[in-house]
Amino acid sequence: MKKIIDSRKLLGAEPKTDLKELGLLYKALMKSHHPDRFQDETERHQAEETSKHIIDAYHFLVAIHPDTHALNKEDYDRLTATQAITDFHYKAQTLHATFADGSVYEYYSVPQKVYNKFVNNDGNLRFARRHILHSFTYRRIKKAAQG
Repeated sequence: MKKIIDSRKLLGAEPKTDLKELGLLYKALMKSHHPDRFQDETERHQAEETSKHIIDAYHFLVAIHPDTHALNKEDYDRLTATQAITDFHYKAQTLHATFADGSVYEYYSVPQKVYNKFVNNDGNLRFARRHILHSFTYRRIKKAAQG
């Protein structure tokens, strides 16, 4: 959740900001923080670092945006219905899940209690489908390997 809040704060976005407005915020920030605008080497370096953070925040917010999820819903539904979770780890209320096809997703704000039930449940894939995969904010980290 902290990453979501920090990314929104950096771009000046609200939870209800649409993708078009997010793009406009991103472009405006990049325009004002582009390294080519600065002659001083220190300022240029600082602008490069700021630009990297802006780019990361923008791509992160686009990845978790409901409109992005809507565009990819069919593929995500197929993945979560047909692929087993082959590996997972949990840190700071973020669950990283690797699916059998090689896709990797992050799920945010997953409570420790839900994670413990997931781990301790014999049918953890079934539990995940019912209580995690469609219940929490997520983003794809890695696309399935094309065979």
